Amino acid sequence: MSLLTVTRLEWRRLLVRPLAWVLAALTLAWLAWNFTLLLGGFLAGQIQNAARPDSPGFTDLVGVPLLGQLAQLAFLVVPLLTMSVIAGERRNGTLPLLFAAGVPASRIVLGKYLAVLGWLLLWLLLTLAMPLALAHATHLDWGKLAAATLGLALMLAALAALGVACSTFASHPAIAAAAALILALALWGVNLGAQMAGINGGAINWLAMSTHLQPLLRGLVSSTDIVWFVLLIVLALALAARRLSAERERD
Repeated sequence: MSLLTVTRLEWRRLLVRPLAWVLAALTLAWLAWNFTLLLGGFLAGQIQNAARPDSPGFTDLVGVPLLGQLAQLAFLVVPLLTMSVIAGERRNGTLPLLFAAGVPASRIVLGKYLAVLGWLLLWLLLTLAMPLALAHATHLDWGKLAAATLGLALMLAALAALGVACSTFASHPAIAAAAALILALALWGVNLGAQMAGINGGAINWLAMSTHLQPLLRGLVSSTDIVWFVLLIVLALALAARRLSAERERD
């Protein structure tokens, strides 16, 4: 069984799961409602903002805040979406069938991860379509919007890798979802204590996800931030593949 086959099977499973459709419908409806609120606030303050030479524009007041709200929703959506990718197979007794088909553990993990990542990127694109629908009627800062989109894509990819890893280690999908949520929140706010103490540098700040996402949302693209997300993704998927490989050898 090839990597593409594993990815296709997991993608089809996502499409027939009611949870994926419910998450998509509720979150996109919430984001659309907030988009109208942000747009209303932007239009209401347009006259005052026009009088200021350095006033924020549509991208700063509507586009980037909308993506920021998607980032907040991702902490709940991604664990729910990834909790069953491996733990569900194990609970339903179908994981040994994949092992019996001769699929390597790394291919199982990567295939399922790519399917989840595809769903999340489609979710991001549908959200991004809201501000892009008004590109002809307003001035978009394409560079800042592209940087923010890159930051959200990297964040979603990292959260998906964490979720797949937690699902690989957990014995039940609910445990996997809880573990993924706790790990994601811990990574996001690991430096809160240091910031409250006035420490804005150091290793603990480098470990925090917020340290690397916020510059991207402001339009600042740094190779350090991109490498941090890539390292997190690779580490999480490597641990997941190692855990699944050990389980396969034990069985």
